[in-house]
Amino acid sequence: MTRPIRAIFAAIALLITTMASPINAHEIRPAIADLFLENGEFRLEIRLNLEAIIAEIGSDAKNTQDSPNAARYDELRAMGPEALEQAFDKDAFAQNMTVLLDDAPATSRVVSVDIPEAGDLTLRRDSYIVVSGMLGQSAELRLGWDAAYGEIIIRLIDDKNDYNAYLTKGGLTDPISTEGATVISFWQNLVNYTVVGYYHILPLGIDHILFIVGLFLMSARLTPLLWQVSTFTLAHSLTLALGVLGIVVVPSWIVEPLIALSIVYVCIENIFMSHMSRWRPALIFMFGLLHGQGFAGALTAFGLSQNNIASGLIGFNLGVEFGQLTIILICFGLVGFWFAKKEWYRRVIVIPASSVIALIGAFWVVERVGLI
Repeated sequence: MTRPIRAIFAAIALLITTMASPINAHEIRPAIADLFLENGEFRLEIRLNLEAIIAEIGSDAKNTQDSPNAARYDELRAMGPEALEQAFDKDAFAQNMTVLLDDAPATSRVVSVDIPEAGDLTLRRDSYIVVSGMLGQSAELRLGWDAAYGEIIIRLIDDKNDYNAYLTKGGLTDPISTEGATVISFWQNLVNYTVVGYYHILPLGIDHILFIVGLFLMSARLTPLLWQVSTFTLAHSLTLALGVLGIVVVPSWIVEPLIALSIVYVCIENIFMSHMSRWRPALIFMFGLLHGQGFAGALTAFGLSQNNIASGLIGFNLGVEFGQLTIILICFGLVGFWFAKKEWYRRVIVIPASSVIALIGAFWVVERVGLI
């Protein structure tokens, strides 16, 4: 093996290995806030990772261990509710909320903090903060928070509207009528959920990323790859819709280990078979059904407007597909275009990379069934 090829493979292996989060690393996810407009006040009920907020770990990090403040985060994560609340500066948090009433700055206050017990430290802990403020005689409200806090999804809870916003980099919501009658269009809702779907794959969906990489490694040729990805897409689109609509819901404690196991299987087949087997499309379809349930769990957590379900489902699915296409293009640009036709490609790239990914998937299986 030549020195440049060794360097390329080392870089790929390092990239894949670093994508597997350490056991104590907690994924950085958007906060989710439900907005209520009642009795001349707005109330924002926010579900967030409070430890990450206090430790100043924003969305620039994929997980908490990526941050230089990881040690502080781990210290906070081990605290009980009372100690963590004492470490939380409510006034500073309220000041870092952006509130505009008819485009004029207004104030808010933290009215309650609900922090669960520390529990299992290997899992992230979601706390609940309620922020409130007066609406006065204003006709429109806009909300946001400091960019350092990361992404936030704001959903107006009102059966007369479809409004939701996915805010990044300190962005603000569109003007929201204080009468609660804001209606978001089908197309705007589709765009919003396309962003959410893409973000769920890149950078959040490490297990889905590795599964797609595993499909790519079997064959960098377009036709077999399209067969695999199309089969996977058809299956996960089906269970995504069924899961979100509540028709078929499989518990995450079953789905998540099986998703990890699907990664292991695909990569083991890559190692021991030089071409796509006759049964591989059927198995990929089954794995797609599992991944679709995982997507449904994520979309349910983000929330889906009951008045615009179709555009939300279509948008999220489009975002997932764009994310998968991005992964394939990256893989093709890094190795497929340059080396797929080399006689050593399978020996030097496919088998070692599949071995690394299979080991990561096996670790996740053991972790997700609670053996470690």
